[in-house]
Amino acid sequence: MLNVKDFRFDQQTLRAIGRVGVLLGGDSAEREVSLKSGTAIADALNSAGLDVVKIDTAKDAIGLIQQAAIDVAFIALHGPGGEDGRMQALLDFMGIPYTGSGVQASAIAMDKWRTKQIWRGESLSTPDYRIVNADSDLATILAELGGKVMVKPSHEGSSIGMSRVESLAEFKVALQTALSLDATVIVERLIEGAEYTVAILGDEVLPPIKLEAANRFYDYDAKYISNATRYICPCGLNETKEAELKALAMAGFKAIGCKGWGRVDVMADGAGNFYMLEVNTVPGMTDHSLVPMAAKQAGYSFESLVCNILQDAIHA
Repeated sequence: MLNVKDFRFDQQTLRAIGRVGVLLGGDSAEREVSLKSGTAIADALNSAGLDVVKIDTAKDAIGLIQQAAIDVAFIALHGPGGEDGRMQALLDFMGIPYTGSGVQASAIAMDKWRTKQIWRGESLSTPDYRIVNADSDLATILAELGGKVMVKPSHEGSSIGMSRVESLAEFKVALQTALSLDATVIVERLIEGAEYTVAILGDEVLPPIKLEAANRFYDYDAKYISNATRYICPCGLNETKEAELKALAMAGFKAIGCKGWGRVDVMADGAGNFYMLEVNTVPGMTDHSLVPMAAKQAGYSFESLVCNILQDAIHA
């Protein structure tokens, strides 16, 4: 991937690319965010002179993709059904190149539990955790993890179904919320400190962003609705610590087998130690989203960012 900041397709390349299908919407809990991301991406590709069609995959995805006769797919689907390897497998079967990570990496990254197992196996830093269900000894687990935890559905994104827990009563409610969305629930030791997100574009790690949410944690509202969330970029780390953070994020990204583009979310504790939380293989691309923000700091326009991502899919 070339990562050209003022990327433009020439006329010959535009003709060679053919029709681009922006896959958006879907039927996951992140549908509304996906619709916004996909529309922004489609608008940018149109501005670059490409032949673009938006395809909402909520119903009859196969038929709609076939009917659109696309030559390449830009995946803007967030959550299960679009970010978990299933859409990637379908496109592989149909012989259509697509943006981002492949089937296996997408499936693993969508599963917080499997992701953490790989990171632990590679000696990469991530918070201690447990897998819980309705029969688990919640009091013991809460004590073992330090009395403060994050409860998360293993296969959801955008912080959907997540809860910060500091008591057994809160734990019980949070578990029911998470179980209503996912059969696998992960409980993670709460890391109290600064929160960072690190975007990756090809072989380049973009400038990290420090997040300061007015909410109890960086939840769905803080990500997509609230105007009180602060995004700090440059992130304020010294050169050595920023390099450490970027190296950890790239190592975590590659350990899962990801490619093309994505985002790694990281917490720092009070001593400045970094802990990876998860990888997003199809990050948001809305007006509140973090990858465009980091790309802008690195000198990429939104249009150039989108074209770079597409270019990587064509030459994969």
